[in-house]
Amino acid sequence: MAYIKEIRDLVGHRPLIMTSASGALLDGQGAVLLQKRADTGDWGFPGGYMEFGESFEQTVKREFKEDAGIEIVPIKRLAILDQDFYTYPNGDRVQPVNAFYLVKEGSAKHYRPKITETTATEYFPLDEEPPRFFNNQHGQMWQILKNFIHK
Repeated sequence: MAYIKEIRDLVGHRPLIMTSASGALLDGQGAVLLQKRADTGDWGFPGGYMEFGESFEQTVKREFKEDAGIEIVPIKRLAILDQDFYTYPNGDRVQPVNAFYLVKEGSAKHYRPKITETTATEYFPLDEEPPRFFNNQHGQMWQILKNFIHK
């Protein structure tokens, strides 16, 4: 997050293209783990922005551990999403370019998610969407995952 803070200190709320990675972790019944975000209270896939020098896979591993407290291993990249725009509550504007992965647990050990990023995690069956997605991109990822699972 230090890299993003440095950029925002220089450019303020101006629009930025930001690279990110998110993951879908399924339980034994086919439900997917989502996080309730601390900044907006909306639901989304654990993930976040890339730090300088990281790959998409390194980013999803780090962010999943921070957001959900689970070490994961990316199994398959399901999509690259790049045509969305979002304005955060603080006014920061972004075009997130997101690599969306199907992931599996890499360790049985769980950690406490960062309280500054996550207020809850919950598994949702794919036929029961959460009350509200964080942004349109997370809604698209939900549909991509459903299509992948049901094919």
